[in-house]
Amino acid sequence: MARGKPRSPKKRIAGAYTVDTGTVEIIADPLRDGAFVVELNRVPSSYVVLGAPRVLGFDYMEWIASAVRAHFSLIDASPTTLLHLGAAGCSLPRFCADVWPQSSNIVVDIDRVLCDLMAATFDMPPQIVFRPGDALAAVDAQPAVSVDVIIRDVFAGSEAPRHVCSPAFYRAAATALAPGGIYLANVGDRAGHPVAQEELAGMAEVFDEVGMIATADVLSKRPYGNLVVYGTRASSLGESAELEGGVRVLKWTT
Repeated sequence: MARGKPRSPKKRIAGAYTVDTGTVEIIADPLRDGAFVVELNRVPSSYVVLGAPRVLGFDYMEWIASAVRAHFSLIDASPTTLLHLGAAGCSLPRFCADVWPQSSNIVVDIDRVLCDLMAATFDMPPQIVFRPGDALAAVDAQPAVSVDVIIRDVFAGSEAPRHVCSPAFYRAAATALAPGGIYLANVGDRAGHPVAQEELAGMAEVFDEVGMIATADVLSKRPYGNLVVYGTRASSLGESAELEGGVRVLKWTT
């Protein structure tokens, strides 16, 4: 019996890789074929399902995605340029490229080897462009009113580096955003939300509206966890709104 052509070997995905900032481990999800957890220096950073870019896996990413969709629905628009600060497995860039196929998604990360690894490993659509470099420098270099969405997911250990929580960073982000734009940041925080409160106070100096996004248990009960802060150039998400899945939007006031 004639044999068909030999199958091409599957691309190696799972494994440990050395990058500029340490080690990335890509771990196959035993419960879902084609799904992987990306850990950076042993910290889970992304959940990627090949062929299913709208599966995000992490709560805070779901909150960001829901907030962006709600924001642009309220202003009856679609984002065309999105700036993602922090790469990991590029779950949110992949999501945004799928939801808004005409959009351009710029991914900035200080780790060039990590960017190359993610681009070579996962199914990155052509709407995603990698620009290795520093987050503040990338935002500062962005032309004024040229970006619809800025998403900051940059960490050094359990906290964001101080220079991306600075007045200079917030000013650069507000300048880069188009009038209908929105800035969102993943924040690791503890009870009482002191980190988020400090960030919101700084953001309030340059944005027209700022607030927190999370579920009720994170906002009121959890001793430590992730929440999302946001800033807009004009009021959009409102005083107190509810997104998909019981996610709360709480406008911050001084």
